[in-house]
Amino acid sequence: MTISDFVRQRKYLFWSTRNYDGLSKEAIVEAVLNYGDMKDVREMISILGMQETAKIFHAQTNPNRARINYRADVKNYFKLYFEKYA
Repeated sequence: MTISDFVRQRKYLFWSTRNYDGLSKEAIVEAVLNYGDMKDVREMISILGMQETAKIFHAQTNPNRARINYRADVKNYFKLYFEKYA
């Protein structure tokens, strides 16, 4: 399965667009981690890889960034998750 197939099967996670093929990996990771369930997260990681997903997450949650779009509980959970598994 490709990341495009993954997105098309989960349109409910990407309600703000109809351009599913135009989504960046960063947008996909953010939406899945914020709004998906663990099955969605595991499948996304199996497609993108643990290291790439963690790298994207860490870049998006860098404290020097002006804007972080993760809820506090999601950010904390996946910070710990990627520290353990990535």
